[in-house]
Amino acid sequence: MTVLWDKQTLLSVMNGLSIGCLPETFSGVSIDSRSLIEGDIFFCIKGNSLDGHDFAAQAYAKGAGVLVVAQNRLAEMKALAAPLIVVPDVLKALEKLAQAARERSKATIIAVTGSVGKTTTKEALKQALKTVGKVYANPGSFNNCWGVPLTLARMPANSDYGIFEIGMNHKDEIRPLVKLVRPHVALITHISAGHIGFFKNLEEIADAKAEIFEGLDDEGVALLNADSHFFSRLVQKAEQCGVKKS
Repeated sequence: MTVLWDKQTLLSVMNGLSIGCLPETFSGVSIDSRSLIEGDIFFCIKGNSLDGHDFAAQAYAKGAGVLVVAQNRLAEMKALAAPLIVVPDVLKALEKLAQAARERSKATIIAVTGSVGKTTTKEALKQALKTVGKVYANPGSFNNCWGVPLTLARMPANSDYGIFEIGMNHKDEIRPLVKLVRPHVALITHISAGHIGFFKNLEEIADAKAEIFEGLDDEGVALLNADSHFFSRLVQKAEQCGVKKS
């Protein structure tokens, strides 16, 4: 089984307090007790309607190697007698682990966004690139504020390519995610009315998608659809972020 993280790195990166006997190594990261694999690090993230702490017992029963829990839930989590890492904010801890995964990686990182075709494009890139190296890509549509850091934290250190789909429903949602991913290549598939309910017009959608350029590596490349009605607008946005036209 491939080692993804070790105990000391986890504690150092997340600046967490360990309680109980933690395994020395971990091979997976999870935020969903239903799909958890034995030995995973389970992050008890609090969402809008569900709280991972309420599923901590289930995760531990399924074999979670350690539970990452919030300080304000520590009293009840201690009752599980499970190995714990205690942090002020569980989502922030996951983001820190994702950042550490990005910093240690020597992979070429590709970020994909757009109103349609994100997952298809990601899968096509995965199939093409796996012929020339080790490719890691987020499964399904794990492209939101939980899915992107989770996927990044799961990326093996020896990956040659990392492909990350980044989605949004509102402005300012892509910006923090792409700054976490820090891609070498940013690709926008197409601009359409897929999220028009949260915007006044398609121009606002294009501008929100263009946030993907803000996290590009210094020598990063933007790939755009030249047939798009918004091509010139997106080129301008990319250039404003320091991307050189070629």
